[in-house]
Parts: sequence; structure tokens; C-alpha cells
Amino acid sequence: MGLPIRGRLRIVGRSTPLSARAAQNLARYLHPPQGDHPWPEEISERVLDTFNKESSTVRLILVEPLVVEVSADVAWSGRAFLHPVRLVRIRPELRPDEVSLPFDIP
Repeated sequence: MGLPIRGRLRIVGRSTPLSARAAQNLARYLHPPQGDHPWPEEISERVLDTFNKESSTVRLILVEPLVVEVSADVAWSGRAFLHPVRLVRIRPELRPDEVSLPFDIP
């Protein structure tokens, strides 16, 4: 999951597992990225799980950025959500550059 922070789409966490129905619905909106993607193809597992002390590598499946509405715990590390977020709904009518943070980042 990402959020636009200081003009760049940054990785800020992960979601809880999706139900089969939610995954099927979301899959209809996922497409390969058009051009360069702002994220690397591999990241440290710590980026997605701040409580994990392992440094294994996670391979990302890069897709065209898509706006979704999520429910999130207020716990924020300064650069990422501490806990997984929950998918509420897909927002195809919005572009990622139209999303603003729900709080200020110092």
C-alpha cells in the first residue's frame, strides 16, 4: 500500500488478507504499470512489517497505481502504518495524485 508523500508514491504498509470475493473484485482493476513504477521490484520484509526482525526479501508485483479506501489503525511510525490496513472499497474514480494524507507528516 502506498501514499503520496512529498510528491512521491511511498510504500506505507500492507493490507490484511482479502476475502476471496474482495480479491476477485480488486483483480478486475489491477493492470501492469504504464511506464516506470515508483517502487522497486524487491524490498526488505521490514518495510511491510516493522515488528519483523528478519531481513528477508519480498518480491513486489508492480501494478498501475489504484486508489482504494482503507480503514487503518492510528499507529504511525513516521513513515508507515504499524499495523495492516483493511480494504473498505475501490475508488476507480480517483487518481493517486488526488489523494491527500489524513494527517501532517513532520
